[in-house]
Amino acid sequence: MFISMITIALPKGSLEAQTLQLFREADLEVKRTDRDYNPRIDDPRFGKVKILRPQEIPTYVEKGYFDIGISGLDWVKETGSDVVEIANLTYSKTGEGNVRIVVAVHQDEKIETASQIRPNSKVTTEYPNLTKAYFSKIGIPVQFFHSFGASEAKVPDLMDVVVDLTETGTTLRRNGLKIIDQIMESYTVIISNKTSWTNPQKRREIEEIKTLLIGVIDARHKVLLSMNVPSQSMEQVIALLPAMKKPTVSRLHGIDFYSIQTVVPKSAVNQLIPRLKACGAEDILEIPITKIVP
Repeated sequence: MFISMITIALPKGSLEAQTLQLFREADLEVKRTDRDYNPRIDDPRFGKVKILRPQEIPTYVEKGYFDIGISGLDWVKETGSDVVEIANLTYSKTGEGNVRIVVAVHQDEKIETASQIRPNSKVTTEYPNLTKAYFSKIGIPVQFFHSFGASEAKVPDLMDVVVDLTETGTTLRRNGLKIIDQIMESYTVIISNKTSWTNPQKRREIEEIKTLLIGVIDARHKVLLSMNVPSQSMEQVIALLPAMKKPTVSRLHGIDFYSIQTVVPKSAVNQLIPRLKACGAEDILEIPITKIVP
């Protein structure tokens, strides 16, 4: 069967390490050197692979230079790119989970809400379009200054207000700032060019790639538990066990024991194992899972 080759743009910088790890765990390793911006993926579904700034990727995907790309939702919205959001990859530049674009001022300012920002205040941000739209919506005229990094360090000496990306707000607080509003939440997304998405063959291959990547992310939060259980303890043990559908149960040869296997949330396993042991389970194994594909 003929397979068309998917072109993909991957992010460099803060999203790079986690993205490359995700592809490696999905058995789609991106093979490159430290200075190589033209890596390859040894999978017949992939053609051109580029490592680019996440700020650029949504525009390039929209224009058709790539079939798919990985970037932050913040940059999709900032660039106004008309692309298809294929999947939320549930990580950001600071780790697992969402980040926020927030409005912050110096902690000594007598400002508690964005509506109290003084007209003609100086606002610095890496997100000029989102920021302009935000201040236009709340009806406060301000001066905009495009920042190219370390935005939080410019308040209050150079700027009055910063619009910045944060996860917990720790860096902002460390720099003497307080958050007074939130513009949006962001996370890492797989995006597709609209033409590629409407091509049946390319869409099928994009969906296959998405399945592998999401399978890895889902597996990170689960483990496989395997145990041997005497027949008299079976019902007690099974009553304790969560499962994706039902636990797998098989009879052990020659003895009155059963082997039970099930997938459980990783966050619950340390409390679950002692309870299983107390109910009579033996030989309990906790086994990592590399992918979960429903």
